[in-house]
Amino acid sequence: MAIVQTATTALKANMLKGLEDFSPPSSYVYKIALYNANANLNSTTTAYTTTNEITGTGYTAGGQVITPSVNYDDQTNTAYVTFGNTTWSPASFTCRGALVYNSTTNAACFVLNFGSDKTSNSSFTVQFPTASSTTAILRIS
Repeated sequence: MAIVQTATTALKANMLKGLEDFSPPSSYVYKIALYNANANLNSTTTAYTTTNEITGTGYTAGGQVITPSVNYDDQTNTAYVTFGNTTWSPASFTCRGALVYNSTTNAACFVLNFGSDKTSNSSFTVQFPTASSTTAILRIS
């Protein structure tokens, strides 16, 4: 099994179909779910799954709501989506990656690979990259 950091094909298709809306106020709710190293998450992941989702103190299946924001950089002609950091506290679990998904439709958006197992015994934060046209997690240029 492998966790491959990527935007999913489902996200790309849904964006072209007008089935994603990252700009508040949106009728969609986005969540981030955490997974163990046995998860098989990649560009072909189409939907949220409970298979190999973590369990532990402070974690609820399905993950947590995250709030997106759409931005545009005139200098680089790039639109980008940013998300606020997400914290679980208390937290006692181990995870290897995450899936951001549209919880209204269950459609997978993108996969995060943390590079190695991350273990927490107090609080756990997923820190998204700086909000800019060159570093945001989701960019279209």
